[in-house]
This record gives sequence, structure tokens and C-alpha cells, in this order.
Amino acid sequence: MTQAIRLPIIDLTSPDRTSTARAIRQACVDVGFFYLINHGVEEKFFNKVLQQSKKFFSLPLDEKMKVVRRNHRGYTPLYAEKLDPSSTTQGDSKESFYIGSPEDKSVASNLNQWPAEEVLPCWRSTMEDYHTRVLDAGVRLISLIALALELDEDFFQKTGACNPPNGVLRLLHYPGELQLSEQVVYGASAHSDYGMLTLLATDGVGGLQVCREKFKRPQIWEDVHHLSGAFIVNIGDMMERWTNCLFRSTLHRVMLTGQERYSMAFFLGPNPDCVVECLKSCCSDSSPPRFPPIRAGDYLEGRLKFTYAS
Repeated sequence: MTQAIRLPIIDLTSPDRTSTARAIRQACVDVGFFYLINHGVEEKFFNKVLQQSKKFFSLPLDEKMKVVRRNHRGYTPLYAEKLDPSSTTQGDSKESFYIGSPEDKSVASNLNQWPAEEVLPCWRSTMEDYHTRVLDAGVRLISLIALALELDEDFFQKTGACNPPNGVLRLLHYPGELQLSEQVVYGASAHSDYGMLTLLATDGVGGLQVCREKFKRPQIWEDVHHLSGAFIVNIGDMMERWTNCLFRSTLHRVMLTGQERYSMAFFLGPNPDCVVECLKSCCSDSSPPRFPPIRAGDYLEGRLKFTYAS
């Protein structure tokens, strides 16, 4: 039986920013996951967004395919993605919908796709509102991450990572019915996230698991329980690169439970033109940089192409 992991709880509104930053650092070094409370997204509003997400995924497939994924925006059907390329299954058992920043005035702002207003009234405005609120929480958290790394709290703003950041909301639906198969069918196969941080909200249905030691065999998986009103936050690969693996981009997956599951993952990444390179405070003669500098947009594009090619 899988054991549950006890994650630290971080209060985004705590007046003691030094102690909060210290707690974040410990969480990121130990496991790369923590709960975030008092983040500014009310539970009543979250429930409204969740209901709107359910309405979209309840549409007939031909209606959803009108906004099928282009340029990493829009709908991805069941089995379109395989996060673990070593898996022998046809793909992960989930469907999703990608939404980029509604406030980005660049060309990327034209990439978002939306179901027709007459099909889902107020759907677009609700999702844009949620995106804006979670992005604000993520940027405030990034300031504490900087303090946790013993940097100025505006470090990621000064380096261009947050001017503006790359925020992508992904609505997710895991079907309740399980396939009869000799293979294990994953809702989301084992992976680490690509960006700086992920802020995940769920409907309370279980299935999320983490593996703290991703290179150890056999792998040991631990359940992550839902905490009402909290985001589940995890470190992404680009933050791991920045910190020379001091902060963990932890392997995680979603197991199917026989219950329908809805979640909303917000991926906070650096501005595509930001160069991600090892922080001076995270390397030394005895611990040289493990990764070469890379433009954030190039790194993300490469990871996404690999995922969908699989």
C-alpha cells in the first residue's frame, strides 16, 4: 500500500517573509513540493472555474475538436500525450485544454483558442479571470523563492524572467472508467514539469503521487493528499537548472482511481527570451554548473515537441 507524504504548508500572506523563505527552501531541497495557502484565489471562485471546466469536457467530442490544440493552445483528446516516453501504453488517459496569458500583448496572445460563446457563455471570461489571479499568486511566490535562494526578492524580475512571465493554464479531466488491460494505464505517466513552478488545484479526488528519488530503483511512490483551499506547488525543471539541482524538480504521476478527476495546473515559466543559467550562489569549484545556459523558450519548445512526438 502506498504511503502518503506530509508536505509543508506555506502561507503566502505570512508577515515573516524570512521564516517563510526559509521554509520554502527546506521544502524545495527536501521534496520539491509544498502546499500554498492564503494565495488570493477564493474557494468559491475556484469551484465556479471547476464547474466551467466540467462543462467544456462534457461537450461532444466533435465540438471539443473544433478547438483542438494548435501551438500548444486548445484541446488535447485522450491519449494524445505520453509524458513518460518509456511507457508502452498508447498514451496517458486524460484530456486537457491549454490557455495562455490573456494579457500578453505579443503575438503569442493570438494563439489562445476558445469554445464559442453561444456554446459556453462566460467560459472565456471566467478562465481569463482565473488565469490572472493564479499568475498574480505565482509571481508573489517567485519573490519568496528568490529570498529562499538568498537573492534579492526582485531577482527574477531584474533578470527578465517575470517581465512578463510565461503563464499557461491547463484544465485536466481524467475519466472515471478504467480500461481492461494487462498494462498499467496512467492518468498522467511519470514526469517532471518543465517550467519554474506549477500551482495545481484539484477537485479532491486522489491519484497524485510523487517519487522523491527519481534515479533510485526501485522507485518509491507516495500519495499527495488534497488540502482544501490550497494549491499544491511543485518545482519545475527550469528552476532545477537555475539552482544546479539544489531545488528538486520531483518526478510525479497521476494514477487512475475509478473516479472521475478534474484538476487545473498552472505552469509558471520564465519569459521565453530569458536565459536560464546556473545561479552563482548554487555552484562552486567543487560543484560546477551541470547544465549549459539556454533560452527559456527554446528549452520549453524542445520539451513539448518531445512529449507529443512520443
